[in-house]
Amino acid sequence: MVVKVIDFSAASDAWEARRLADLPDRVVAGDPHHQSVGRFANPSGDLIAGTWTSTPGKWHAFTDRDEFCVIISGHVRLIAADGSAQTFRTGDSFLIPNGFRGFWEVIETTTKHYVIRDYS
Repeated sequence: MVVKVIDFSAASDAWEARRLADLPDRVVAGDPHHQSVGRFANPSGDLIAGTWTSTPGKWHAFTDRDEFCVIISGHVRLIAADGSAQTFRTGDSFLIPNGFRGFWEVIETTTKHYVIRDYS
């Protein structure tokens, strides 16, 4: 078995699109549309990595996961349940730990690379 290094800059025609408002009770502002391409999934599917783009909007953050992000372009804010907020822009990287409760807010269309460890 040959294991290959995953090149996130490689072009892909496997982009998937979705309107986040199609997930019940998730969106709290705007009408964010997402496009993503999975670039890696381990055999059990609980570790995934890829590239994601979102138009502006605000929604409840997904839970039961650790997520590492690198912002390739754009501007986002993560707002914790206690109201504290952190802002990230092009070039920033951060980790959202399992247990985070709050919101994603995309201020301007944003593209990120991500690695997610899913616990659900």
